[in-house]
Amino acid sequence: MLVLSGIVVVIVGFAARINPLLVIVVSALLTGLAAGLNIVEVVAALGKAFNDSRYISVVWLILPAIGLLERAGLQERARTLIAGLQSATTGRLLSLYFLLRQITAALGLHSLGGQAQMVRPLIAPMAEAAAESRLGALPDDWRQRIRAQAAAVDNIALFFGEDIFIAIGSILLIVGFLAANGIVVEPLALALWAIPTALAAAAIHLLRLRRFDRRLARALSVPEALK
Repeated sequence: MLVLSGIVVVIVGFAARINPLLVIVVSALLTGLAAGLNIVEVVAALGKAFNDSRYISVVWLILPAIGLLERAGLQERARTLIAGLQSATTGRLLSLYFLLRQITAALGLHSLGGQAQMVRPLIAPMAEAAAESRLGALPDDWRQRIRAQAAAVDNIALFFGEDIFIAIGSILLIVGFLAANGIVVEPLALALWAIPTALAAAAIHLLRLRRFDRRLARALSVPEALK
């Protein structure tokens, strides 16, 4: 039972809002010592686990890079670019990103988008700039709605697009679940049947984005923007 003491450390540490990295390290050390390992063996086990799964940690290297780009003016440059396009609207911009995100997800290129690496630093600021260039200054509530729409576009496009790619965890999960219940389905068949669903999701969401454009213009009382 002493091996489970590491869980107590995690719960108490997170509840006390102590640095998560410190909490995890202390929990791991305590768990190893309680299991009968010495300090050298515990550190060696941590090092081996990190080395075996180091490819998982590589993706996090992009986050500080994005932070540096934002500090260097990435969002401002994105806003400036969109502000110069007279035909750009929030709905049109998000519709274009939706289609690109869904197509790339269907090809298995899931990492080309995402909330942290694409929506927050680029898509959301560009969507806000498109609205500001046509409608003027945005109230905070509508600014938050635009950001929510940008986040939703990424989630929905990925959700319905990734099932078209045959080598994805969701397809394999469905195949395994059906097989366990005596229903044999080929992964390719599921992927093909995901295409109509993805097309329907695209049509519905593109319509919703068009309606969002009109509601945004109506809320800010700009009649010409309703066209």
